[in-house]
Amino acid sequence: MGLTGGIATGKSTVSQMFKDKNIPVVDADVIARSVVTPESPVLAGLVDAFGQTILTPDHELDRKALGQIVFNDDQARERMNAIYRPYLRKAIDAQLREAAKQSELVVGDIPLLFEANYQDVFDGVAVVTVDVATQRKRLMARNQLSQEAADKRIKAQMPLADKVKRADYVIDNQESVAHTKSQVDHLIKQLSMV
Repeated sequence: MGLTGGIATGKSTVSQMFKDKNIPVVDADVIARSVVTPESPVLAGLVDAFGQTILTPDHELDRKALGQIVFNDDQARERMNAIYRPYLRKAIDAQLREAAKQSELVVGDIPLLFEANYQDVFDGVAVVTVDVATQRKRLMARNQLSQEAADKRIKAQMPLADKVKRADYVIDNQESVAHTKSQVDHLIKQLSMV
């Protein structure tokens, strides 16, 4: 099953709930970090596209510096995605195949699942959602961003309402953690019956 949502909707919290039930989770964010090691072709491509300013003194990717560029320029974001996606997709696919050997239910935690046209890989897609005001507030607090910067990052993704329309399952993360957990437990039961 694919799991997605918008930035700061609590998708990582939901992902952890699946892990807590011993359901394998393939996390695209973790994989994204692993494909930009200092010697990787991805990092070399990013440096070619955006310059040395996206590197830390240790020659690792400075995510904050890259974020400043790509969340303020749609073309730069498209360029970054074009560099990242082939490597990311290959690594995600490999981990999904490996996890499927061990469990009938595997979760692919992919923030940009619909944007990357990844939905057809999964038997179903669950979207974690909250209202935009909550999303903005969480993002501002989590990343110490201004409202303007938070709104740019939210608008850089497909609107949550559009993701919800395309979802097979919706997890409303607006209320308490207990409420969200009960929805996840119900979804696991549903998926186990399929």
